[in-house]
Amino acid sequence: MAYMSQEKKKVIAEKLRTALKGKGLKYSLGVHNHSTIVMRITASAIDFIGNYNATRQSREWGLPEHVRHIPTTCMDVNPYWYKEHFTGEARQVLETIMPILNEGNHDRSDSRTDYFDVGWYVDVKIGQWNKPYTLK
Repeated sequence: MAYMSQEKKKVIAEKLRTALKGKGLKYSLGVHNHSTIVMRITASAIDFIGNYNATRQSREWGLPEHVRHIPTTCMDVNPYWYKEHFTGEARQVLETIMPILNEGNHDRSDSRTDYFDVGWYVDVKIGQWNKPYTLK
């Protein structure tokens, strides 16, 4: 059963603070429903949303324009596909963040038998619905 405690969050927060020192990221870390660690990046000099949109447009998605959702003020980062969805400095920062958020985590899930076993879930959010992401 997924479980994230405040004690685990404090350990992760200290590791993030050390790893992201000098990157200029403004973020917060929280625990949601005792099962998910949530990192909300609210401001930095890195254009995560612009990078994501540029990377998406450079590929053939095969979807009509009216079906595509193009984020402009906030977005959720897919923790399984961030290496494919971002490039450059945005990807480097996420490649630093994700292993720290998942350190000590496990995933022994088997969706074919409807069995899900993770240590905890990870959410990375760029901006919020009521407070847009800002470039410094």
